[in-house]
Amino acid sequence: MGKIVRALSDTGGVLCAAIDATDIVSEIERLFDASPAVVAALGRMAAAASLMGGMLKYEGDRLTVKINGGGKCGVLTAVSDYRGNVKCCAGDPKADAEDVESLVGCDGNLTVIKDMGLKEPYVGQIPLSSGNIARVLTEYYSISEQLPTVFTLGILFDENSKVKAAGGYMVQVVPPISDDAVKTLDENLSNMDEIGKMLEENFTPEKIALKALSGLGGEVLDEWNAEYRCDCSRERTESILVSLGRKELARLAEEQETTEVCCHFCDKKYIFNSDDMLKLLKKGI
Repeated sequence: MGKIVRALSDTGGVLCAAIDATDIVSEIERLFDASPAVVAALGRMAAAASLMGGMLKYEGDRLTVKINGGGKCGVLTAVSDYRGNVKCCAGDPKADAEDVESLVGCDGNLTVIKDMGLKEPYVGQIPLSSGNIARVLTEYYSISEQLPTVFTLGILFDENSKVKAAGGYMVQVVPPISDDAVKTLDENLSNMDEIGKMLEENFTPEKIALKALSGLGGEVLDEWNAEYRCDCSRERTESILVSLGRKELARLAEEQETTEVCCHFCDKKYIFNSDDMLKLLKKGI
């Protein structure tokens, strides 16, 4: 189970949220049997979405991050609730590349969708400047939300290319903030080790967050656990099938003895026979 910690400077102007996402990324590795490069990309996406989702206010709020960079892995998607529980998927989990940036690509967009129970969800989008996930998320907050933010994300693998440590942190600055505080924060961030190395050296999310706020009177604001959590169900899958329309349901019922629907986020398979499809056909009337 992952852990999120948020710490605040004594002036309230700087917030740091850190996550140990090792268990979350290990679950991604187990579910998808993906290449190490895709695990590294999805792990970064999951850690970031979990931190971002943890900034939402209400129980029903939901956040989706999508990166479509034209790379070998296809579209990367991560979905988080307001507690940072997250699920994710890649267009091609088996794709491989020398590094995450070339796997993701940079010919496309980053999209952030916040569903906060309003009539329409908030949608923010920026063009990709690179395949560096932390960098483009940092740019997103600067451009789309005009909130100075820095992301650091990382995955550490062992000698067998299995996840050893994974996590990240985000730092946000709320103006006005003094020049001295900005200087201190810049120095802190430049002196931070790689996130995987810190976690390997038993740095907890609390220690990471407070290290980022060193000299700024940082104090832990709150902390909680988060996990990889897919909320798919047979009922939701039925709704998706019904949305295909009567003509398509009738075709599937006639042409196939069984229809298999696989969840992209957990690889769980739902089987519907011809009778099931006919029942859905009636339900869709």
